[in-house]
Amino acid sequence: MPTLIFNLILNRTTCREPREMIKRDLIIKTVESPEEFTAIKAIRIAVFQEEQGVDSALEFDGKDEISQHLIAYLNQEAVGTTRIRYLDNQTAKIERLAVLAQARKKGIGKQIMEKAIEIIASQSIPEVVIHSQEYVKSLYEKMGFIPEGEIFIEADIPHVKMKKKLWL
Repeated sequence: MPTLIFNLILNRTTCREPREMIKRDLIIKTVESPEEFTAIKAIRIAVFQEEQGVDSALEFDGKDEISQHLIAYLNQEAVGTTRIRYLDNQTAKIERLAVLAQARKKGIGKQIMEKAIEIIASQSIPEVVIHSQEYVKSLYEKMGFIPEGEIFIEADIPHVKMKKKLWL
């Protein structure tokens, strides 16, 4: 058996898949159906309401209808989401990034953010804004986001406003 095929079979059967394998089995796409919206709602409930204790009225704030949503599938299972809200013709805000606990530490959140930024850039929007939970701001800093202002409380969780210029 050639080494490449053997390694592929070996990698598929191990408990911990290498990051290259994750990329191939990860699909991030724009939400296109009510079933997909139901899946992202379940992800957000699990992450924000059940894990972090965010009130449902704050989590589902009435802005979903005016936002573009992304969903991430790992091995055909919905595991992550975010939404993009266009504030004006110069600025988009990425909100509600959530990855289910069992899918974390695989780079999925970063890949969802990269896809969201790619979509925003394709709309010729030059600036992206986020409200990062303070404990994960280093993820966004590594992606080129710059903190702006002081830490503030949103949904009883410390946040920091961050911006990224896509171009000048």
